[in-house]
Amino acid sequence: MSLFKSASIVSLMTLASRVTGLVRDLLMASIFGANALTDAFNVAFRIPNLFRRLFAEGAFSQAFVPVLAASRAQEGEERTRQLISNVATVLAWALLLVCVLGVLGAPVLVWLLASGFQNQGETAAAVLMTRWMFPYIGFMSLVALSSGVLNTYKHFAVPAATPVLLNICMIVAAWLLAPWFARQGIEPIYAMCAGVMAGGVLQLTVQIPALRRRGLLPRLGCSPAALRTAWADGGVRRILQLMAPALLGVGVAQLSLMINTQIASYLAPGSVTWLFYADRLMEFPTALLGVALGVVLTPQLAAARAAGDSQRYSQMLDWGLRLVLLLALPCAVGLLAFAQPLVATLFHRGALHGGDVQQIALALVGYGVGLLGLVAIKVLAPGYFASQDMRTPVKIAVVVLVLTQALNVLLVPRLQHAGLAWSIGLGALVNAGWLLVGLLRRGAYQPGSGWLKYFFQVLLACGLLAALLLWLGQRWDWLALGQWQRAGWMAASLLASAAVYFGALLATGVRLRSLFRR
Repeated sequence: MSLFKSASIVSLMTLASRVTGLVRDLLMASIFGANALTDAFNVAFRIPNLFRRLFAEGAFSQAFVPVLAASRAQEGEERTRQLISNVATVLAWALLLVCVLGVLGAPVLVWLLASGFQNQGETAAAVLMTRWMFPYIGFMSLVALSSGVLNTYKHFAVPAATPVLLNICMIVAAWLLAPWFARQGIEPIYAMCAGVMAGGVLQLTVQIPALRRRGLLPRLGCSPAALRTAWADGGVRRILQLMAPALLGVGVAQLSLMINTQIASYLAPGSVTWLFYADRLMEFPTALLGVALGVVLTPQLAAARAAGDSQRYSQMLDWGLRLVLLLALPCAVGLLAFAQPLVATLFHRGALHGGDVQQIALALVGYGVGLLGLVAIKVLAPGYFASQDMRTPVKIAVVVLVLTQALNVLLVPRLQHAGLAWSIGLGALVNAGWLLVGLLRRGAYQPGSGWLKYFFQVLLACGLLAALLLWLGQRWDWLALGQWQRAGWMAASLLASAAVYFGALLATGVRLRSLFRR
């Protein structure tokens, strides 16, 4: 299966996840609006997600996938299956301890993330919802293990599709369970906690048949003796060694998120929620492009490194970066030039008012500044992980964290919550540029021919796209239009944008078909 076909499968499944996630967010915005209790839920939901990124999709996956790919290439299938079982055993025991500590320590976690909450009721709600949702990290970490195994064996569809289940469960909770809670005299927002937990259980459940069909279902050791045996496995030790710097790197990113959430909790009520919805829109292109490319490239780059095929390794990086420029740059232009119409079309209904739309759009512009960097990191960082070099991205991340917080000092007093988004965006550009320079200096990545011409072709097409979107954004008062009018004009605007952008690329000689087939 070609890299583009594999990436397309992941992108399509991710698109389904993001569309259902958008429906979830629209429903929540309409029902709950942006207020102190939605801030409390978003903080509570962010806590297990923070740990998920540390122990699941972040440090663990970055260390596990390269070691697993190398084991499969060098040691054979039987040894690889044994490694999967031993890793699963150690991970399950660690997660049990983490979940117990997380439930007990929920008040401390909420204080660390949002000490600026202005009343005890808001804090108490965040603590209670954190306790209900914290075990979600256990299910999602095991999902990350399963996904890493399936992706290494080039089975991408099931891991990419499972996030849809979380969104469906949360949609059902908002649509059906929240009104029932209200009739019982319970705050409706608490229904979302049940949706999160149900989603975690379902995501793990659907992975099990996919692993069993391929003979990859791990055997969990439930006794202390089995844990000791798994702990003694050299592959497990290697993963733990790689996880240490990777954990620091992901921890730096999550520390930045914690600091930003903490700052937002001291700003106007609704600031956490405004940033959350802007972040959700920004995740569409980062997930469809960056995550999809990262998921597909990471095991392939690791396999090329293990086989000593430096040419194939460099060619895959080159292909990934060309796609990033081709698809991420116009998305960034869209977020910068068309932020308010996008937010108004998607969120301006029910309890979410025009003032909220303006605030979300301001944050979205800040994220849009760094979109190209955020997507490029998903391609560049695996270039280091494939060589089992976790330290270099960590060092870069630490410096970028300091830079981001320095930017917060300058921007937040002037731009309020939007300053936090601008800091993240600018920091992402620095991070991606630094990673790229590092790969070039060590000779790991050698750009293919025709890059300068290709860059200016894409830049010209993006210039035409920006002019069109700026005109469309001023053509109507998007806040005053009805919901169906906004939806109709948005669909027409997106179609026109795609026609202008890709038409300009074809007119300047960009060979899209050969790029996608590469």
